Amino acid sequence: MKHDKSQAAFERARRLIPGGVNSPARAFGAVGGNPIFFHRAEGAFLHDVDGNRYVDFVGSWGPMILGHRHPAVVEAVEAALARGTSFGAPTEAESELAQLIVDAVPSVEKVRLVNSGTEATASAIRLARGATGRARIVKFAGNYHGHVDSLLVAAGSSAATLAVPDSPGVTLGTSKDTIVLPYNDTQQVVDLFQEQGDRIAAVICEPVVGNMGCVPGTPEFLTMLRQLTMHHGAILIFDEVMSGFRVAYGGAQSRLGIVPDVTTLGKIIGGGLPVGAYGGRAEIMDHVLPAGPVFQAGTLSGNPLATAAGIATLRVLRDSDAYARLESLSAQLADGLSRAAVEAGIAHTIGRCGSMMTLFFKGEPVVNWDGAKQCDTKRFAAWFWALLERGVYMPCSQFEALFVSTAHVPDDVEATVAAARAALAELSDK
Repeated sequence: MKHDKSQAAFERARRLIPGGVNSPARAFGAVGGNPIFFHRAEGAFLHDVDGNRYVDFVGSWGPMILGHRHPAVVEAVEAALARGTSFGAPTEAESELAQLIVDAVPSVEKVRLVNSGTEATASAIRLARGATGRARIVKFAGNYHGHVDSLLVAAGSSAATLAVPDSPGVTLGTSKDTIVLPYNDTQQVVDLFQEQGDRIAAVICEPVVGNMGCVPGTPEFLTMLRQLTMHHGAILIFDEVMSGFRVAYGGAQSRLGIVPDVTTLGKIIGGGLPVGAYGGRAEIMDHVLPAGPVFQAGTLSGNPLATAAGIATLRVLRDSDAYARLESLSAQLADGLSRAAVEAGIAHTIGRCGSMMTLFFKGEPVVNWDGAKQCDTKRFAAWFWALLERGVYMPCSQFEALFVSTAHVPDDVEATVAAARAALAELSDK
C-alpha cells in the first residue's frame, strides 16, 4: 500500500497540532511509524486518503457497534440536524435517551448526560465524595478512567501505597487521596478496607478492562468489591464507558449479575458522536445540582445530534439479534486468530468478553497490568503493520482491545484470519 497522502497530512498536522494528533492513541507511538489519515467509512470498512480500504476492528475505539454510517443512525442525525444543532435548553430527546439507559442498565435509576467518558468519571468521583463526605478513592492499575487528574495515576512501590501522578501537571496534592491496587487481586482489597474502610468514598473499576488489552474482572474479585463497599458504606462505581452496551445490552453488570451503585457510560450511547453519562441509584444521583449540592454542568450536554445518534443506536441494539450476531462473529475471530498463532508456533493468549477482544503475545492468561506488561510488544508492532499492509486495521497498541461490529460478516472475519495467518507466519518461531 502507498501512504504518501497520509504522510503529507501528518506532516501538516504536526505543524498545527501537538504531536500531529488530537488524542495520543492515534499516534502509532506503540508500534512506530506514522498514523493513517482516513477519509470516509461505510459498514465494516475504512478508506484512507490514499484510497486504501481496510476491514475495521477499531470502530472509533468502540462506539461503532453497528458499523459506520448505519442507515438508522444517519437518518436520525439528519432529522435532528434539520431542527438545530444545539439549544442550551432541555429537549425531549434527552429524556428519551435517559429512559433507554435506565431501562437497560441495572444500576441506573437516574442519569446525567455529559460530553465524554472523562467528564462522566470525573463527575462520578465528585458525586461519590459529596454523597459520602469521604475523600479517598480506590482504583486499579491498568484501568483507564479518562484524563481526570485524580485518576491519572499508577501504583507506587507497594500495591496499597498512595498514588504517584502518572503525568506531568498532575500534582501530588491532586492524587494524594487516590489509592491504586492490582486488578483482580481480592486479598489486597480486603486488607485495604480492613485498614481504611471508613475513609474510602468509592471504588472505581472497569468490570471489563479495555486499556491493558481486554481483561475481564473475575467474578470473585467483582463480587468482593460489591460486598466490601456495601459493608463499609463506600460507593462502587463501574466504569462502563467501553463495556456499556458493548458486552451486553445492559453492560457488563447485566452480563455478570453484579450491580454497582454508580455507572459511567460513553461511546456507544452516542452512536459515534461525543457523549458521556453517569447514573445510579436515585438517592445518590439526587445529590447532583440542581436536585442537590454537588456541582456539575455542561453547555453542550445532551446535544441534540448526539442524543439522536444514541437513541437510534440503542433502539437497533434492543430490537434486533445484534448480540447473538456479535458473539458468533467474535468467537469465529478469536478461534481463527488462536489457530493461526498456534500454526506459527507463537506464544499467545486471547482475552475476550463478547465483542471486545485482544490477541496477547504472551503464553499465559493476562489478569492484571503486571501481566500485560510482559507481552512481546515488539512482535505485536510487527504484526500490526503486517496486517495493515494486508488491509486489516487493528488497534495500534498491544494494550488496546479490538471491537467487532454487526456490520462485519463471516467472510470479513475469514479474510482477517487469512491475513493474520500470513502475518504471523512471517513472525514465526518455527
